[in-house]
Amino acid sequence: MFAEKIIQGDIRATARLIRLIDDGDQQVFSELAKLYLRAGHAHVIGFTGSPGVGKSTVVNAIVTRFRRDGKTVGVLAIDPTSPFTGGAILGDRIRMQKHFLDEGVFIRSLATRGKFGGLTRSTADAVVVLDAMGKDVIIIETVGVGQDEVDIAQNAHTTVLITIPGMGDDIQAIKAGLMEIGDLLVVNKADREGTGKTIREMRFMLQMSSERYSVLGWTPPVIETVALQETGIDELYRAILDHRRYLLEHGQDNLKRVEKIRVRNQLLDLLKEGLLDAALARLGGIRGLDELVEQIAIRQTDPYKVSSDLTEKLLGGAP
Repeated sequence: MFAEKIIQGDIRATARLIRLIDDGDQQVFSELAKLYLRAGHAHVIGFTGSPGVGKSTVVNAIVTRFRRDGKTVGVLAIDPTSPFTGGAILGDRIRMQKHFLDEGVFIRSLATRGKFGGLTRSTADAVVVLDAMGKDVIIIETVGVGQDEVDIAQNAHTTVLITIPGMGDDIQAIKAGLMEIGDLLVVNKADREGTGKTIREMRFMLQMSSERYSVLGWTPPVIETVALQETGIDELYRAILDHRRYLLEHGQDNLKRVEKIRVRNQLLDLLKEGLLDAALARLGGIRGLDELVEQIAIRQTDPYKVSSDLTEKLLGGAP
């Protein structure tokens, strides 16, 4: 229904399928299975960082740079979830308005729907759709939740970590977990006071991990940008291409390694979702779950026994 049209580049079909994916419609799996075999060609780039660092502005500028070289681009912007509609609060209507009429750019907002880690469960599936559609580059912009936003490294080939000077203890704000996932480190709004200090601290932290980077064969460059003025965007663009070349070196071993991480993460998410659905069905749906919760809450039973018994039934096929 959708797959053939999407492979031909149909924008309406692509938007419709991603909407169904974001809504959690399991009927899309058959379409995704067809598309998956046609995917695997796009370069997936993740942009992450704390709120207020200018991720959307950097993404907007880098999309312009890719388009200047004739590359087609898909953008998945992960937004907070509305408590009223369940949809993305910010939405793609206010993002990258200059690209809306460009047929070479597809932009879609996805709601986190309460998932931590900066991404949504549907992100990986949406990447498959845009890849099969024929996009050369797929950009994922995470929601901006801070130090636990590390899922992006398992869903992208190249991860761009963005920070800005003047955020107080800026390096402490990003170093726990986040510092290590960045393939490229960007100091945006570099016209602010304190830029030099931030860059020195980032380079010092890179030196502290020099042995690790030596084994990997790639040390993240630190790039200064003022995205609103498109300053430093050419340098960021070249760094992205350099990292792509690095991944393709040595018989594509590095790219295979990163791709295996992406596929493993996607498979585990699908398994978790499938097992949860099967568990709920075995319990009799939400009503059955609520009954068990009530029994656990009044200490008639405990969550450990309930989960253990249910897991045994699921894996053993017992009624």
